[in-house]
Amino acid sequence: MSPILVLIVVLVYFSILLLISKLTSGQADNETFFIGKRESPWYVVAFGMIGASLSGVTFISVPGWVESSQFAYMQMVFGYLAGYLVIATLLLPLYYRLNLTSIYTYLDQRFGFWSYKSGSAFFLLSRTMGASARLFIVASVLQLTVFDAWNFPFFLTILITIGLIFLYTYRGGIGTIIWTDTLQTFFMLLAVGLATVILARELDLSFTGIIKEIGESDHSRIWFFENFIGDGKHFVKYFLGGAFITITMTGLDQDMMQKNLSCRNLKDAKKNVLWFSLALVPVNLIFLGLGALLLIYTSRMGIQLPASMDDLFPMIATQSGLSTLLAVVFMIGLIAAAFSSADSALTSLTTSVTVDMLGKEHATGREAKRIRYIVHAGLSLLLMSMILLFRSLNDRSVIDTLFTLAGFTYGPLLGLYSFGLMTKRKVIDRIVPAIAIVSPILTFCFQLIAKRYFGGYVFSFEHLIINGLLTFILLWVFSSRPPKVTITD
Repeated sequence: MSPILVLIVVLVYFSILLLISKLTSGQADNETFFIGKRESPWYVVAFGMIGASLSGVTFISVPGWVESSQFAYMQMVFGYLAGYLVIATLLLPLYYRLNLTSIYTYLDQRFGFWSYKSGSAFFLLSRTMGASARLFIVASVLQLTVFDAWNFPFFLTILITIGLIFLYTYRGGIGTIIWTDTLQTFFMLLAVGLATVILARELDLSFTGIIKEIGESDHSRIWFFENFIGDGKHFVKYFLGGAFITITMTGLDQDMMQKNLSCRNLKDAKKNVLWFSLALVPVNLIFLGLGALLLIYTSRMGIQLPASMDDLFPMIATQSGLSTLLAVVFMIGLIAAAFSSADSALTSLTTSVTVDMLGKEHATGREAKRIRYIVHAGLSLLLMSMILLFRSLNDRSVIDTLFTLAGFTYGPLLGLYSFGLMTKRKVIDRIVPAIAIVSPILTFCFQLIAKRYFGGYVFSFEHLIINGLLTFILLWVFSSRPPKVTITD
């Protein structure tokens, strides 16, 4: 694929995003930036959240997973539905009742200052690592397909990428993100759909032929009920993992919930979550179907599989010479999937630092904008520094490890919110930061010894549940019953 063509595609794409930013930001103030003045149509938010939930890593990795895991990922997707039901019926009513801008303000009201700061700090750590890693992978693809041909340094690639995200988010914030996410979701789904059509034509398959070919292949198995101890793909592990990942990484994540809080009212926010969760089922099924078609195509054409299955989709799309159109839509889809999560991450990080760390939620006028701009610019530089650090390590497995570690950091949030909602006990607030640090460490140690001392048990995503449970238990140990209120005449 021609580097010039890729560059033209990228520039046109970002020009559209900048135009949307100009049209949606207007005279944006902090209320617009943080919660879009609670005027976002629920159906627009729901459609845009599809792209926000499916990052560039998902866009690349899910098709590649089919080779080793078949369609087992769908077990987790069904778990997502259970998690979103909890969010719609339990967490959203809480957030709207308390009229929150940052969801971590709840921890301040329920437990106190140190619990509040611990929750927001763990979110900042998780989202910074996750957003940086996602952008690193996408920037690496751009570097390989475009800028290496011109001896363009990676540092400038990152600077331009982060700079473009900053330009279309720094004014409108979530008020702009709602609409750019919608556009980016459309392009991502268009890319997957066109890639499927192009591969089907090359394989001479009709729509019913695609379904039959995939169904008769070795790649389409969804359900795994055997060997609970030794199989990480077992239904119970994937389903529960999907449910709790959704509760924590969406329901307890400022990035994802900020979009829901921009809806006009609780009823609209609930409709957004429920319809969006249902849409994820066919969308992920299409991703997995594309992965199966890629494997069928490589088998028929005698193409050797890449060393890393994450490279399967990029390799066929950009290096096989199959179709220029396929290469173009792949690049558009990759950029759309990556930046729909990166731009909202930058916005939510700015919100959390401004509201949770600096306490400037109710600041007004020029001073409020100045603080927000400084925070937004500072976080942009932080993301750029993290990406360059990943580049210096030059090891894709490090990125995978970072995503795993990010999963550990959501455990304390799960424990804190569960304890707050399920009990009325008072916590010793000053020791909550220590509990939030100790729980992931204990979980990691348990995971290390589990295979040896528990009959060869293989972990999947249970570490998040165990982490939250340990946090809950430690909070219970260091808590007390609320004093009884006696009414006297």
